[in-house]
Amino acid sequence: MNNTNYKSGFAAIIGRPNVGKSTLLNKIIGQKIAIMSDKPQTTRNKVQGVYTTNDSQVIFIDTPGIHKPKHKLGDFMMKVATNTLKEVDLILFVSDADQSFGPGEQFILERLENTNTPVFLVLNKIDKVHPEKLLEIISTYKDRYPFKEIVPVSALEGNNVETLLTQITSYMPEGPQYYPADQITDHPERFIVSELIREKVLHVTREEIPHSIAVVIEQMKERHNETVYIGATIIVERSSQKGIIIGKQGSLLKEIGKSARQDIETLLGSKVFLELWVKVQKDWRNRPVHLKDFGFREDEY
Repeated sequence: MNNTNYKSGFAAIIGRPNVGKSTLLNKIIGQKIAIMSDKPQTTRNKVQGVYTTNDSQVIFIDTPGIHKPKHKLGDFMMKVATNTLKEVDLILFVSDADQSFGPGEQFILERLENTNTPVFLVLNKIDKVHPEKLLEIISTYKDRYPFKEIVPVSALEGNNVETLLTQITSYMPEGPQYYPADQITDHPERFIVSELIREKVLHVTREEIPHSIAVVIEQMKERHNETVYIGATIIVERSSQKGIIIGKQGSLLKEIGKSARQDIETLLGSKVFLELWVKVQKDWRNRPVHLKDFGFREDEY
C-alpha cells in the first residue's frame, strides 16, 4: 500500500425492519449481496459488503432490523444487531422518510444512547417525500438525538448515495486495506446462494411463510461441462407451508427455482443447475440445535 493516509473502517447499517437497509448496501456495493423483500426482518445474519477506492476501504455490516423479539430466532437477530454496534467505527441509522417517527425509531435511539460511536441519520426513500416535509422530518430527528450527520438519500434511485459515501469515508480512521480491492463481501458463496433462494421464496409466498423458512445448501459443485450443480433444501415449520411453497403440481417451486437460478448465474458468472427440495422441521426457530444447523451460530457474535 503506497498511500500512507489510507483510511479504512467498519460501518454498521441499522434501522427498523423494512426501511431499505439491504437496498442501500446493494446500491453502495453495486451488486446484490443482501436480499431484498418488502416483508420485514428479511436480513438474519450480518452481511458484510466491502467498498474499496484508491484511498479508502469501508466494510459495511447490514444488521437484522432492530425490533422486540418474539422467538429464539428473534433473540438471535437482536443479539447480532446490538453486538455489531460495539465493534464498528460508524453507525448508519437508516430511517424511512415516508413513515412518521414512532415507537420503533425511539426503541433504536434508546439503544444508541450509551454508544460513543458516531451516528449518522440516513433518511431513505426521499423520492416519496415532498422537500418541505423532509425539512420537518429532519427537525423531528434532530430534537431526539445528536446525529453527527444527517444525509437524505434514495437507495433505490441512487440519489445522494455518493455524498453519503464521501461523508462516511471522512469519518473512517487511518488503517490498512483489509480485503483485496475486487472483493465485495466476506461471506462464502454458499451463504449468498442460500439467501438468493430465500429471497425468491419471500417474493412468491403469502404472509404465514416468510419467517418460518430457512435454506440449506446441501451440495454445490462444478461439473465437467462448467455448469455449477446446486442442491438446496427449503426448511419450513408446518406441512401446510410445504404445500404452499411447492404449489399446484410443483408450479411455485419451479418459479422459485427459475428466478433464483438467474440471480445465482449472475453472481457466479456461470451456468447453474439448481435442484430444490422442501422439508418440514417443526418449530425450528425455537430450537437452538436447528438454529445452529441452519447457520445461526451465537458463538460467532
